Amino acid sequence: MFKPLFKRLMPQISASAHCDLPCGVYDPAQARIEAESVKAICEKYQANEDPEFRMRALIIKEQRSNLVKEHLWVLWTDYFKPPHFEKYPQLHTLVNEATKLAGASGSKGSADPKVAEELLAKIDEIAKIFWETKQA
Repeated sequence: MFKPLFKRLMPQISASAHCDLPCGVYDPAQARIEAESVKAICEKYQANEDPEFRMRALIIKEQRSNLVKEHLWVLWTDYFKPPHFEKYPQLHTLVNEATKLAGASGSKGSADPKVAEELLAKIDEIAKIFWETKQA
């Protein structure tokens, strides 16, 4: 019997992966790069009195802070899986704290470089766990 075209074009082999693509596409360095940018913008903002410069700096800082949150959320929702959360029970809290530090109550809502340093420290903690899971 002849199969319809769409049945013949469907893959005959199925595969599964623990992430969206075979591992190698996730990296907390993306969040860290944006957080470094946030910190640098905060430092430049503090060193400059020009109102136009400061406004542009705040806009860019908010954009970069949003990118930090997006990169962290991708790790949290797409990379980390239940076994990771079982082995590292602090991971949920850590990601939550980091995203809050990148949000309105953190670096997005503050031009204090110390807040950005706290964010970087949280990202480093997440990165440590991430790389430990990659070794397993």
